[in-house]
Amino acid sequence: MAELLLELLSEEIPARMQARAADDLKRLVCDGLKGAGIGFDKAQAFATPRRLALVVDGIPAQRDDVSEEKRGPRVGAPDQAVQGFLKGAGLASLEQAEKRDTGKGEFWFAVITKKGGPTADALPAVIDAAMKALPWPKSMKWGSGTMQWVRPLQGIVALFDGKVLMGAVEPGGGMAPVAFGDTTRGHRFLSKGEFKVSGFADYAAKLRAAHVILDPAERKKIILDGARKLSGAAQVSLNEDEGLLDEVAGLVEWPVPLLGTIDAQFMDVPAEVLIVSMKTHQRYFATAKTGGALANRFVVVANNVARDGGKTIVDGNERVLRARLADAKFFWDQDRKQTLESRLPALKQIVFHAKLGTQAERVERIVKLAGALAKAVPGADAAQVEQAARLCKADLVSGMVGEFPELQGVMGRYYALGEKLPAAVADAIGDHYAPAGPNDRCPSAPVSAVVALADKLDALTSFWSIGEKPTGSRDPFALRRAALGMIRIIVENKLRLPLKPFLKADDLLAFFAERLKVQMREKGVRHDVVDAVLALGGEDDLVRLLARVEALQAFLGSEAGKNLLTAYGRAANIVRAEEKKDKALAAKIAGTPDDALLEQAEEKAVASALAEIERAVKPALAAEDFAGAMKAFAGLRGPIDSFFDKVTVNVTDRPDLRLNRLKLLNQIRATMDSVADFSKIEG
Repeated sequence: MAELLLELLSEEIPARMQARAADDLKRLVCDGLKGAGIGFDKAQAFATPRRLALVVDGIPAQRDDVSEEKRGPRVGAPDQAVQGFLKGAGLASLEQAEKRDTGKGEFWFAVITKKGGPTADALPAVIDAAMKALPWPKSMKWGSGTMQWVRPLQGIVALFDGKVLMGAVEPGGGMAPVAFGDTTRGHRFLSKGEFKVSGFADYAAKLRAAHVILDPAERKKIILDGARKLSGAAQVSLNEDEGLLDEVAGLVEWPVPLLGTIDAQFMDVPAEVLIVSMKTHQRYFATAKTGGALANRFVVVANNVARDGGKTIVDGNERVLRARLADAKFFWDQDRKQTLESRLPALKQIVFHAKLGTQAERVERIVKLAGALAKAVPGADAAQVEQAARLCKADLVSGMVGEFPELQGVMGRYYALGEKLPAAVADAIGDHYAPAGPNDRCPSAPVSAVVALADKLDALTSFWSIGEKPTGSRDPFALRRAALGMIRIIVENKLRLPLKPFLKADDLLAFFAERLKVQMREKGVRHDVVDAVLALGGEDDLVRLLARVEALQAFLGSEAGKNLLTAYGRAANIVRAEEKKDKALAAKIAGTPDDALLEQAEEKAVASALAEIERAVKPALAAEDFAGAMKAFAGLRGPIDSFFDKVTVNVTDRPDLRLNRLKLLNQIRATMDSVADFSKIEG
């Protein structure tokens, strides 16, 4: 067995593209090997800022002959179909095909034998096809070439069993081909010249000697361990950020964490501003004091080993950060000279959407919705709700949010606090975009919850009104996120908020129901249980709906629930079967059975049990005691089993008796379906 080593060396690959590109290269090469009938044991892909690398182990040096069968048209099919089959199979005539009876008629079959041979002969085509199919999010041409690649391609290492594969990639446009070879380069600054490699172990070792850590996971560990150590020595704690760590690991081939200092003059700027400025513009890690307040130290990751221990690098980064933070401090100081209220007229100049008007018009809609929602949220002060809703978008026209759009809402809160507005109003302005995702904090204060709901509700109803609805994976206005955010706010705060008055479109209510199912499924709730409750229809109180779902799931998990589901199935199946035979039967068997026609003790026992259950279920449902309502059914299994053991339903010579017994079975179904549609429960 042999090893395939592939390295694609280029100019710097954007950090955000590296992991996906490495996975795509691995997938495409492995698929190509399988398609060529070449087996292998395992494959590993790696990425650095300047290279993609792939090693595939356990490849046979020789390929076996492979036979492939291809079924063609039916014998006697039109000549056009036959000729297409022959051409696709590479056959000259039908004499080279086989005629077989498949049990569904006679068909032509072609048996195509692919001769084996040296594996090395097939690999260049696999590599070339994989490179051409690699789906870069953005690519470019360079020089006079026509080839598309993420950045100019500089070299290709392609070794099989330690030997260079015969092949090259043609950039086109008259440019020289990039030939397969065994030569690569190390770190751009910390190594000199090219070096040859003979296999993956030799390649990884020589790269490390040339100051390149090939494995992104190892680079991340070096960064994180180094940053923690530096922070600990400075008596601060590192603000760990997985996304930033991934990005920084994609920017350096030889990571060297260093500790810098933020000038004291900037420490009165809000912590969020400093953190965003450091992270977004400079890729620095922030640190915190004991207690969580932002510390004046930051970690920068260099891609170099400095002779002075990094002093010059740190000085340079501190100087760049000072310039960045000077801009932020300027915006902070200037923005506070103007009130949020005075900024509102400027919202008329910002278009929210061509069909939905300006941000000022959107604010008016949010104010109106918030006023209506506040009536259903205990503790929501109407005046504070109105003020927060009116000011929630004012910071969009501030200098700080213009520079750092991700701080919208956050800066509005700071400016509101600076104006001595009520804390509830300031917090609502800061919280109204939340929750932005499943791991984001959910607003809990009444005023904050109302304004956050109004913001999301306006987005949903407004875009729905102009036909901009999510389709498949397309959701440009993040309406799924808005719906999930509303669900979280309502459920986590246990708000008894009827949705129908706000979500007037039936398909918007259905959209909410689907989002609810997604959220419940992630929490381990069975989808069929949610379907059973949703099938009742008319329920738009999420708190009540979920209480019913939880009670149903718990009941079905009990022995009584499992027994009752079996009993329900026996009764419902008979009724459904008879309804299929007689389309008018459903109307005939609606309502309660006639007591005078209950002849056997077993059917009288079922009728008596149902009457007792109905007396218990109705008040339990009215009191929203769904667990109690379901427990009331527990005693029904025994009478139903006795009924089916002793009573004949389809009494052919007594139509009135047959109809009455079907009524009894239908009453079982209807009584249970008053709690949930049990027909939706799987099994």
